[in-house]
Amino acid sequence: MGRPKLTTIFTSNNHQRLPSSDPTRQNLVGDKSDAPNDGFPSSVFGFLRRLMSGNKIDGGSRTEAEEKVYSWLYALAQSDKYVVFEYVGSTERGLSFTEAERRLKENGPNVPLDHSFPSWWHLLWNAFFHPFNIILIVLSVVSYITSDNPNGCIMLVLVFISVSLRFYQEYSSSKAAMKLSELVRCPVKVQRCAGRVVQTELTVQIDQRDVVAGDIVIFEPGDLFPGDVRLLSSKHLVVSQSSLTGESMTTEKTADIREDQSTPLLELRNICFMGTNVVSGSGTGLVVSTGSKTYMSTMFSAIGKRKPPDDFENGVRRISYVLIAVMLVVVTIIVLTDYFTSHNLSESVIFGISVASALTPQMLPLIVNTSLAKGALSMARDRCIVKSITAIQDMGSMDVLCIDKTGTLTMNRAIMVNHLDSQGLPKEKVLRFAFLNSYFKTDQKYPLDDAILAYVYTNGYRFQPSKWSKIDEIPFDFIRRRVSVILETESYVEDRDHQFLKRFMVTKGALEEVMKVCSFIEHVDSGAISTLSSEDYQNILSMAEEVSNEGLRTIGVAIKRLKLQNSNGSMANDEAFESDMVFLGLVTFFDPPKDSAKQALWLLAEKGVKAKVLTGDSLSLAIRVCKEVGIKTTHVITGPELELLSQESFHETVKQATVLARLTPTQKLRVVQSLQTVGKHVVGFLGDGVNDSLALDAANVGISVDSGVSVAKDFADIILLEKDLNVLVAGVEQGRLTFGNTMKYLKMSVIANVGSVISLLIATLVLQYEPLSPKQLLTQNFLYSVGQIAIPWDKMEEDYVKTPQRWSRKGLPLFILWNGPVCTICDVATLVFLYFYYHATDLEDDRFFHSAWFIEGLLMQTLIIHLIRTEKIPFIQEVASWPVICSTVVISAIGIAILYTPIGEVMGFVYLPLSYFGFLVVLFVGYFSVGQVVKRLYIFVYKRWL
Repeated sequence: MGRPKLTTIFTSNNHQRLPSSDPTRQNLVGDKSDAPNDGFPSSVFGFLRRLMSGNKIDGGSRTEAEEKVYSWLYALAQSDKYVVFEYVGSTERGLSFTEAERRLKENGPNVPLDHSFPSWWHLLWNAFFHPFNIILIVLSVVSYITSDNPNGCIMLVLVFISVSLRFYQEYSSSKAAMKLSELVRCPVKVQRCAGRVVQTELTVQIDQRDVVAGDIVIFEPGDLFPGDVRLLSSKHLVVSQSSLTGESMTTEKTADIREDQSTPLLELRNICFMGTNVVSGSGTGLVVSTGSKTYMSTMFSAIGKRKPPDDFENGVRRISYVLIAVMLVVVTIIVLTDYFTSHNLSESVIFGISVASALTPQMLPLIVNTSLAKGALSMARDRCIVKSITAIQDMGSMDVLCIDKTGTLTMNRAIMVNHLDSQGLPKEKVLRFAFLNSYFKTDQKYPLDDAILAYVYTNGYRFQPSKWSKIDEIPFDFIRRRVSVILETESYVEDRDHQFLKRFMVTKGALEEVMKVCSFIEHVDSGAISTLSSEDYQNILSMAEEVSNEGLRTIGVAIKRLKLQNSNGSMANDEAFESDMVFLGLVTFFDPPKDSAKQALWLLAEKGVKAKVLTGDSLSLAIRVCKEVGIKTTHVITGPELELLSQESFHETVKQATVLARLTPTQKLRVVQSLQTVGKHVVGFLGDGVNDSLALDAANVGISVDSGVSVAKDFADIILLEKDLNVLVAGVEQGRLTFGNTMKYLKMSVIANVGSVISLLIATLVLQYEPLSPKQLLTQNFLYSVGQIAIPWDKMEEDYVKTPQRWSRKGLPLFILWNGPVCTICDVATLVFLYFYYHATDLEDDRFFHSAWFIEGLLMQTLIIHLIRTEKIPFIQEVASWPVICSTVVISAIGIAILYTPIGEVMGFVYLPLSYFGFLVVLFVGYFSVGQVVKRLYIFVYKRWL
């Protein structure tokens, strides 16, 4: 009879493996001159190159430098270890000191990132040289010329805030890349040869920066590899590649093997990579690549170069150019018209510049920064640090969130699931001895030990450890990957064979390693012990594979009954005792998903944010966790399979896949880039390891956690103090609230300003004199601008925050074309009313006209926010927040009150009759009515408002 099938947790495996194809890889053998050389061009040519090819970085293929690194390392891995000396121009004795010094001078120091970072003044100039800043500076100078010092001062402060924030962010980002070099700063033991006639091999210790290709390095536990290394000799070598893969599991390496092309690069067993470290064992290796030619350097050379363009910033820049163009045209016409009527060139120029000031949305930097700062403070209350406040705006546009499984979706701790015998059935005896091993081991407690103890205590098992005593222990190490304890008990009631004494060796550890020391197998249900046959061995491995496919980790449990005369004395270093053991079964574990993860992912999906899992862990484990938290697993793929895809297939696969496992850092980067450039998504990436730095840097929103490595936190825009996705849900809401309030101000101010300027042009042409004096125009603009400071405290409609919000290139121009004429029509109606009703047609009535036009323009610009801010009927179906209401009332009251104060008399105002205010009531009712009709038509045509 065959082994009974394990009961699976999931009834169906509905995930689909995405297709792959077989590409042709190019090999690079022998010629060292073709080894990868990732040099950096001068800043000017580098900038132009990135500018010209920015959209070509789509993630579908490796760069030329990466292809060279892959080909070089594969060629070395496939070659015999004695042949590789020829490839790098070295000998079995090592390099001479003279040759090593020559190579160091030729190739430069061995640092992973030979990057020339821009100077602070260069970053400051880039931050300053923005068309919007130039506009504000010019207008501030004009304000001082016209004695409007408060307005000029405010504009300079806005420029200072904008430049300072941008400079700080870019300077911090450029410094962050430098910290990568700290990963490999350490002394290194190398073998060099000395002597002119008889050469002697010497072992010397040098700085990592002085290592060159061709050096023979000697490494021990704890050492970092100073470059890419081809192993020459190894003894029980175990290496951690977590700095590259993010996986906590270690990797066995060996020198006596020749790899083939089908092995994934990071799984090559005879190649060790720069930045990885030795966990246990020792050996020697030939350095084949250093500095910028290493895999790590090629991988991280993309840092700071692949950040996608900010749609909002580009949109504001384009609007600035449009406003400049409009200024040049309108102001020129107004200046000429005013000059031909007044024949005073200086006054005409000052009036024209005042009109230019009115056309500029001066408060945009303050509104944007205030909205972002308010969002940052709100997220800080949710234990979330916002490093780059512009990331909050991007979170509002984010529609794809790429996350790592470990510690984000899961609790990052083990939970014991089951204890199975060799037939796959739950047996208490397996659990008893696993518990005794974990209970009595003292060398070091691991999470799996805590999981076993917790399982026993919480499920009411009573194994009475007090009746057992510990005799000795053989501790865990990364070579044996198992731990053994020798125990003794006074009575063992289930022991039916009284020929054996009551002393046992209990071993648990990696299943393969435990089975290596087992010669027998116990059928726990019958108590019979038989020889461990090859069929039994394969059945156990098949059972373990089936369990692993369900996303569970396994360890094996074995025992050995000892006789007293064979168990006296210390055996801590005697591995011979770990032999001829009896295999009992295996124990399974699971890293459970967080209780909050499923809810948070559901809330994100409800808000239009799709989740994709990008992990270095195994596919089966990732699928198990994703099913638990509700992420679809209909389309899954692994990193090695992605490597086999063509460029088009790669993009299509990334688009469909929800689970991507066993990814390298560069593969994570390509996935993010593909989603951005081909998928046109705004991508967030949540990661906490060095291996996540590339994706964090490239993503629109980089998110890390407080417990992450320093490099990851440096490249992140947002740092979570707790690994809780619910914080991101709040961040998405804040981002959309910030984006919405910013768009309110931008659309409202551009419409009001453009409409006002066109009205001024029409009035100037009709009246043949200035509708407002420069001081009056600047005062009106100043009051209106101050009134908009309350916009960041406004609220958004619920439907608005349910969907991702992105800048639309055509959105703002179309919005202006639809809504701008409504403002101009109201201004023209005022002009007609003043012209015919009050007969304000000549210069004798200019003070009255100035007063009336001042009040109408100020109230129009102040009230327009209530029409623009909502899709609904203002003041009836939707009311603004109290700060906005108060701001509207206060600014309107101040504007009206100025007419009846000495300030108004100085500025050239006169009292207005009540009949005019009655006309304004009718005018604004009509304005809101017509504006609401235009709004509904606009929404009907374009399906959106803000």
